Order: sequence, then structure tokens, then C-alpha cells
Amino acid sequence: MEPIIAGNWKMNMGPGESRELVIKLLQLVSDVQNREIIVIPPFTSLPGVAEVLCNTKIKLGAQNMHWERGGAYTGEISGLFLKSLGCEYVIIGHSERRHIMLEPDEWLNRKLKTALDIGLISIFCVGETAQEREQGMTQQVIERQLNQGLRGIENEVHKMIIAYEPVWAIGSGKTATPKSAAEVHKFIRSKLKKPVTILYGGSVKPENVDALMQEEEIDGVLVGGASLKPESFARIIKFESKR
Repeated sequence: MEPIIAGNWKMNMGPGESRELVIKLLQLVSDVQNREIIVIPPFTSLPGVAEVLCNTKIKLGAQNMHWERGGAYTGEISGLFLKSLGCEYVIIGHSERRHIMLEPDEWLNRKLKTALDIGLISIFCVGETAQEREQGMTQQVIERQLNQGLRGIENEVHKMIIAYEPVWAIGSGKTATPKSAAEVHKFIRSKLKKPVTILYGGSVKPENVDALMQEEEIDGVLVGGASLKPESFARIIKFESKR
């Protein structure tokens, strides 16, 4: 299986900036092989990025979607719209959606089911807060998120990607040690009924990606801020691993 390197641009990079970024990124990774590369721009930048990426090695994803295919849901985005733009992936349950937008596990479950039905590959995010970690609740929290998020689709988990994103590490500059991240990945695998691809996310940078990707349990990374600069994202994509 090829390592997956995904860049989540969050609410950054307008349409023009996004096009410039992917044009430069394509040049920087033109010689890269054996990597699955995904860029995940804001909704308004998807059409322009899709145009640049057509017939290239880089895949397109979206940051969120609604569980309904259409209807009276002002401000929401249908997964069918995303597919029509060329998206193959969609993030479901990012910590910023859980903790800032207060999306409950029930909503995430409905989104995951819809993504499966329409043929989008979900990148389903799980992870604990700093307080939960300090209280020794990491496994308990992640097991709950998995159980409730995957309710009714446990046997379909091999058709999606799980991303372990410790909330305390996202955007903080702090990163789980490769060993501790790998231990959580191993725990996640032990709770699922099918083989699954698991990414690590949480302040992934050029300086730490090599060590993270040495771990057998880590199948790739979900990158935030470091994916906004083509040079740093390209270095992450070109990670060095001896495993």
C-alpha cells in the first residue's frame, strides 16, 4: 500500500492562491513515485484546483459535506456536488468540526454513510483533547468516537481512511511522539473489524515526518499548516523512511 500524504488547507487559500500552490506543488513532486497525494482546499477553491489537477498524480478532497444529497440546507454542501467537481475524498469529523462547530457523533455517522453510498472516500478523524489525555482517557474517547461514528457500517471501514488527530497537537506545534502515535494507531486497529488505513495528523512538519513514517502502524499523514507552503508540503511528501 502506498503511503498517503494529505494536505488540509482549512479556511486558507482563496481560488487564485490555491491554483498557484498546486501548480508549484506539481513541479516540486514531478519525480515522486509510490505516494498517494491528496490536497483538500476550501470549497470555493475546489473548481480551480480541480482544473489544474486534471490528469495529474495529485488527488482532490473536500473538508466537509452534509449527509443529505440536496434540499433546504442553507450554507451546506452536498457530497454529490463535491463528486461533480472531481473530489474523491472528504474529511468527516475533523476536531474543529467536532469542538468548534459542535458536530455530534450522530451527524458524523450519517455523513459517513452518505459518503459510502455516493462513492466518496471518507477521511474519518478521531482524537482526544489535552484534558482527556491527562486523565488517561485517550482509548476510551477514541473507542466511543469509533463506535458511534461507524455504527451500522463497521464492516465497511476498509473503504475509508481513519485519521488519528490528537486535538491537543493540532496547530499547537506539539506532536505526539512517533511511538505514542503508533500505539494509538495499533489500538484503533484492534477495535475495527476490517483492515484499515490510518493517518496521523497533528502538527506534522518537515522536521518530524521522517520519524513518524518510520513507524509501521502509521500509513501516512494528514497535514495542516505545513501544507500551505509548496516547499514544506513537498518535503513532507518526499519523506525518508528506512522501514
